[in-house]
Amino acid sequence: MSEFKVTIKKATVEDAQDILSLQKLAYQIEASLYGGYPIPPLVESLDDLKANFESYVFLKAMVDGKIVGSVRVLEKSGTCHVGRLMVHPNWQNRGIGARLLQEVERVFPACRRFELCTGTKSEKNIRLYEKAGYRTFKVEKPPGNVELVFLEKTR
Repeated sequence: MSEFKVTIKKATVEDAQDILSLQKLAYQIEASLYGGYPIPPLVESLDDLKANFESYVFLKAMVDGKIVGSVRVLEKSGTCHVGRLMVHPNWQNRGIGARLLQEVERVFPACRRFELCTGTKSEKNIRLYEKAGYRTFKVEKPPGNVELVFLEKTR
């Protein structure tokens, strides 16, 4: 595997279109696990994503000036809610997702608890989260939705 340099920094609303394009591509794999179910990342609009920049902190992972990964975080009452962690399919399995999770913890030093969720069939995601120290604390199936596993990490 060739060497590459990943830079992770805070994204701005000007990155919204690139993040949305990455999201639509990266979450195709997730949707296929659930029989093409219209999962929220695939139906989010550009306006909705841009609106999230008002309350969420977005991080982007870049290689050669291109966004290859992203995550968004909402800090609320001492808990960081981590969402939409994604890595371009061509860049998966190279540690970028793990680096984004580490950066979330660095950017939010006051947070003592981190929470995220994924579908129960998303075994690759669950392995990544468990390797990063997250543990399952509940599983639920919202009406008309896929079964979700919720994981947390405390420090």
